[in-house]
Amino acid sequence: MNDRIIKTHQFAHPIDEIWKAISLADEISAWFIKAKFRPEVGYQYTFTHEQTIITGEVLKANPVYELVYTWLVSGTDVETTVSWTLEENSQGTLLTLEHYGISKYPGETAIFMFENFRGGWNTCVTNLDKYLSEK
Repeated sequence: MNDRIIKTHQFAHPIDEIWKAISLADEISAWFIKAKFRPEVGYQYTFTHEQTIITGEVLKANPVYELVYTWLVSGTDVETTVSWTLEENSQGTLLTLEHYGISKYPGETAIFMFENFRGGWNTCVTNLDKYLSEK
């Protein structure tokens, strides 16, 4: 089973705009999920979507280049990791989003969660692009 989801996307936006969109609670809440979040190592964040609560801890926050945090979905005891890497280039900013550790879910749950996360991150990147284009 695959353990790592990797999404790359080229944005026609400056790196600092993308950094703000992925690291500031008000912006995350506008395009992704209701967030109580700060890009500070050790910060215990909470994302809330309907009945689902996601919690975790910020492991790395290297403005404007890298943000890494743990990801724990309510009702489970499996901690995974989400990593955002930003690289400036002549077209704007290249985003690489990785979510890994999914194979730690037991049995068929791992396959279900992998597919669920993969679809969710596809939507996430699309929504981020739309949000930035409409700002």
